[in-house]
Amino acid sequence: MPHPSIVWFRDDLRLADNPALRAAIERDEPVIGLYVLDEESEGIRPLGGAARWWLHGSLRSLGERLREKGGQLVLRRGPSARVVTEVVKDAGASAVFWNRRYGGAEREIDAQLKTALREDGIEVASFAASLLFEPWTVQTGSGTPYSVFTPFWRACRALPAPRAPLPEPREVDGGSAKVASDDLDDWQLLPTEPDWAAGLREAWEPGEPAARARLREFLREDLDDYARTRNEPAAGVTSQLSPRLRWGELSPHTVWHDTIEADGAAGRFLSEIGWREFAAHTLFYHPDLATKNLHREFDAFPWPRLKPSHLEAWQQGRTGIPLVDAGMRELWRTGVMHNRVRMVTASFLIKNLLIDWRLGEQWFWDTLVDADGASNPFNWQWVAGSGADAAPYFRIFNPELQAKKFDPRGEYIARWAPEYRADTAEEPPEPIVDLGESRKAALDGYEAVKRASRS
Repeated sequence: MPHPSIVWFRDDLRLADNPALRAAIERDEPVIGLYVLDEESEGIRPLGGAARWWLHGSLRSLGERLREKGGQLVLRRGPSARVVTEVVKDAGASAVFWNRRYGGAEREIDAQLKTALREDGIEVASFAASLLFEPWTVQTGSGTPYSVFTPFWRACRALPAPRAPLPEPREVDGGSAKVASDDLDDWQLLPTEPDWAAGLREAWEPGEPAARARLREFLREDLDDYARTRNEPAAGVTSQLSPRLRWGELSPHTVWHDTIEADGAAGRFLSEIGWREFAAHTLFYHPDLATKNLHREFDAFPWPRLKPSHLEAWQQGRTGIPLVDAGMRELWRTGVMHNRVRMVTASFLIKNLLIDWRLGEQWFWDTLVDADGASNPFNWQWVAGSGADAAPYFRIFNPELQAKKFDPRGEYIARWAPEYRADTAEEPPEPIVDLGESRKAALDGYEAVKRASRS
């Protein structure tokens, strides 16, 4: 009687370049794919609404593709350790394989489960698949993690080149045993009352086939202009790969090697992949990245009492600041925001509205389809000045100057916030704060941080 291998899918919802899947297939036993929706284990952060929408589509695509190749995808809900153990018993499995995660709670779950399964005689192995470089392989000469991007990326590039991606398997033997699975629709990942996802459906098609098609399109049509126009939100010259990488519909190894084959000099784009690596490495060493200032002297920043109306105006794109409002509405409609505008909207929240960066991070976590446990808090702390390789804490993005520089013809603003167009009769909202006065208040607050750092 065959003893199946279980491939526990997590943030790697793909068939190509999936080392865990490859290891299971090479055992010459039936393979059962498993995805666990874990919203109960201690320390696991529940997904935001936009991420849940994406997950539904990506799981549907993965399940269909596995079935086409003869395999199966089992869906279960509950604490990961309990569910995986149950499925091992239900299937009579003799091996479990997964690709590594790097958040603190996730690593603890995986380590404890690996120990428990091995004690029961189950073969268990984990693999490097979500990062180009494992965090423990990139350290300073003194054996500490890097805190500045440039030397970090230089150290990465000095290591052996990332491995070549693995090909997609031609078939997946799912065996004859049927293991009970939840129905994906019963998980209610899609919004219904109200259904706010119309814009997401217009903008995106989750799943590995669409991800690979987008990578090919970007490399063919946009890569040449990327370095020159990537900061111009109206140009549309971005890879649009961030949700694909977040959900693992593409591996970074595939993106890396395909990019080099397309243009060996594409250093500007590849350094953005490096920034993603830097965020993940930072999370590995600082698992509380989403809740605590990386530089603890920033705990001294004197946040004023929250004005809920200001937070709500920012969330809804009703601040009276054209570029900020355009960005926040793009986010709500499409589940993403141009990176330059992300920095501007985040700076405005923190340094003009004087609202704690953690509240902005939480909003992005709920509204971004690419909300990532490393990149989202890492980038918010970068803007706040409290994080790794942060912009100088006193740097405050002036949204008006940013608009003049990167959206000089107002095309991006006109698309997402048309009331600011010169030829419209619609009355735009008044700014909810004075940019100059609020900037001064922020700098005064940072003086407290400077004093704390000296004490």
